[in-house]
Amino acid sequence: MTMLGQVPVTLGHEDAGVISAVGDGVTDFKVGDRVAICPTTSAGCPGSSFDGGFGPKIVIGTEALVRIPDEVDFVNGAAATDAGMTSYAAVVRRGGVKAGDKVGIIGLGGLGQIGARVAYLLGAEVYVAEIKEDIWPLAKELGAVDVRRSIKDFNDVKFDVIIDFAGFGTTTADAVDVIGLGGVVVLVGMGKLETTIDSKSLIVNQCDLRGSNGGTPDDIRGVYELMRTGKLSPVTTCISFDEVPQAIERLEAGDVKGRLVIRYE
Repeated sequence: MTMLGQVPVTLGHEDAGVISAVGDGVTDFKVGDRVAICPTTSAGCPGSSFDGGFGPKIVIGTEALVRIPDEVDFVNGAAATDAGMTSYAAVVRRGGVKAGDKVGIIGLGGLGQIGARVAYLLGAEVYVAEIKEDIWPLAKELGAVDVRRSIKDFNDVKFDVIIDFAGFGTTTADAVDVIGLGGVVVLVGMGKLETTIDSKSLIVNQCDLRGSNGGTPDDIRGVYELMRTGKLSPVTTCISFDEVPQAIERLEAGDVKGRLVIRYE
């Protein structure tokens, strides 16, 4: 599966920076404004539709721009775009999580970490399923009540919402099996592009199974509001442009916690 609109293309779709020039007729933004790019608007996606943030400059329409609050640095500003936006949209809009809900988060990678924290900040009771036990302490730091290897290990919890940020087929099937009556399962992860669901569980639990892909500029603004107040601070690691090849190898090996962010000095 490819999500590239054209090849060759310069990658980099989670971008934040300073406006260096504006075109004729642009009045909403000016040179010097701190902005991030929403990769899902009609302006197109950097790193897919046209050259993205692995290059020094990006040309894009103003409909894709989101102002970064003064309290948010560029590292978090970039992490809030696709990773933050996608997690926020899955929890808030697609999952409809509210205070008091019992929420399961499957996968505590870059997206799952943000999703777990957002659910906690909404007042939900959060439970995390993650096979990598070395990052279990992070789940507790994010506000999780408990963390186990599989969502099925929480046999005493009736979930209102489960969000599968892993998407490895069996993880989605397990979520449908254990969701509470009338609950919602949201699928975000694409670890595997097929799953086999027990139809009886889907019917008896009377649950909704929903896909969630990306988000909107308003979702990014929602993430920025949580970051601005200091309540949301994703795990990030800054690297230089020269370190990108090694960073991609680390991603392939699953040796990254949170998000890697390239800084241009």
